[in-house]
Amino acid sequence: MSTPGFLPLLALALALALGLLLPAGAAHAERLKNLATIQGVRDNPLVGYGLVVGLDNTGDQTMQTPFTTQSLSNMLSQLGITLPAGRNMQLKNVAAVMVTATLPPFAQPGSQIDIVVSSMGNAKSLRGGTLLMTPLKGADGQVYAIAQGNLLVGGAGASANGSKVQINQLAVGRIANGAIVERAVPAFQADNGVLTLELKSSDYGTAERVVEAINRNLGGGVASALDARVVQVRVPQASSQRVAMLARIENIDVTPARAAAKVILNARTGSIVMNQDVTVQDCAIAHGNLSVVINTQPVISQPAPFSGGETVVAPVSEINLKRDGGSLQLVRAGASLSAVVRGLNSLGATPADLQTILEAMRAAGALRAELEII
Repeated sequence: MSTPGFLPLLALALALALGLLLPAGAAHAERLKNLATIQGVRDNPLVGYGLVVGLDNTGDQTMQTPFTTQSLSNMLSQLGITLPAGRNMQLKNVAAVMVTATLPPFAQPGSQIDIVVSSMGNAKSLRGGTLLMTPLKGADGQVYAIAQGNLLVGGAGASANGSKVQINQLAVGRIANGAIVERAVPAFQADNGVLTLELKSSDYGTAERVVEAINRNLGGGVASALDARVVQVRVPQASSQRVAMLARIENIDVTPARAAAKVILNARTGSIVMNQDVTVQDCAIAHGNLSVVINTQPVISQPAPFSGGETVVAPVSEINLKRDGGSLQLVRAGASLSAVVRGLNSLGATPADLQTILEAMRAAGALRAELEII
């Protein structure tokens, strides 16, 4: 007779023991939906030019942004309003904006999509504004959606007597469901009953595992790999059967192959990111800093009274040279790069120094990883 609660505790102990026995770098299975996309099923960017009205004296300054006045004049003429020729309108409640959106796949006429409205002039704020009817075009020049609505601006700000306080960005707003789709993108069709899956990362091992997983779940010969990124799958011609088959394919668990060892260096921010497969070979690293500080101050030479001389300003420079003690650190083969970086940080190496050291390690053949600078 078992003690109440003993079996759950035993199961937990076994799970912990198995977790401790698993290697630290063991890959986990992921759904195929997270590893690959269906070729041809993608978003489409849309863009349009429009006007935002109803601003509280925070619109474009028309003297510096004449296109705002021209756009408003063209719009009023289409509405049957004729403005006097040569008259300069002083508008403070209107702003010229660019409207961007993303048309999702399979969107049909009548569907609603979110839009982002960004000022393209010198408007101070778009808060409280209303976007007038704006056609959104695709890369082919065709109108795919019509945008209009009240803007939601996440920032806030105030100014008075030359002082200004601002939180977040006031020149960009968003309208949820602010555009209505008017034209649908041609529906995706499988070419001769063959569907193409495109892996997000090129890897021959992962492509092979994807093919094995699909054939194991749907039958042999259904999937085949063309290269390290593209996998072809034979699907039924009937739409309902094809949708059901794709739903099964997306939920198949695949364990991706381990990625190549790589170190990413961001030269602008000094960030260093590496994956778990990065290792190093035997090497010795010396680190030392040399700094030169030059301080120049003017020295004024004042002549004696009634001597007839002139006041002379002469610069005097002071040069200080400082050199930190160099440090030598021995790195053994098989050590992880994270341990090396921690050791270099303890020596006082800055991110810029680390980037130089890692580049030198790669050139010396001690860094077993691909070094990529972004």
